[in-house]
Amino acid sequence: MKLTIDEAAQKFKISKEAIHNRIRRGSLDCVIEHGTKLVLIDEPVSNKSSDDKYYSYIEEENSELKQRVKELEKSNLSLRDEKEKMLILEKEKIEQIYKQRDEQLKQVLHTITSKFLPNIAETEVDSVADDIVDVETIKSEPVRLKAFLKLKAYKPAKRLRIKNRFKRLIGRDERVYRREGKVYIDPSRFDYKDLLK
Repeated sequence: MKLTIDEAAQKFKISKEAIHNRIRRGSLDCVIEHGTKLVLIDEPVSNKSSDDKYYSYIEEENSELKQRVKELEKSNLSLRDEKEKMLILEKEKIEQIYKQRDEQLKQVLHTITSKFLPNIAETEVDSVADDIVDVETIKSEPVRLKAFLKLKAYKPAKRLRIKNRFKRLIGRDERVYRREGKVYIDPSRFDYKDLLK
């Protein structure tokens, strides 16, 4: 591109004197045509090819990212399916554990019931164990309060509160009495729901 001194000064936003100085130093080329000094300026080379390369690179990266997203989505679905299967297996294991525990509990209750309440017929004991024992329905002779509370499987703190409640009633309530220094109750004759809260 060829520019006059004035045009070059305007283009570079410097003075005409600065353009002349650059020509003298050789940092700007110039030619003289028809008696006019013209400054030669290199045209900026079009960046079209580098832009095309950049855009094709971006498109390639974009398509790779899309492919990666699809793979991750597929992997996510697979992991979700595996998680569901694991949860189902764990649920089945837990159910099996509870089933085994219930069987063990029935055996323990059968043993305890037959030991502490020997006058109950064998069929009644089985029935009680199957129903996870409701001691108030057992027909028997009086039992020790301590054994009764253990059979009910209360936590120690609750057992202590109930025991103290019963002890306060000795001599004041016919449902509770002391024999040989031990507190006894008779679930076959009396209802103790009001004291077992």
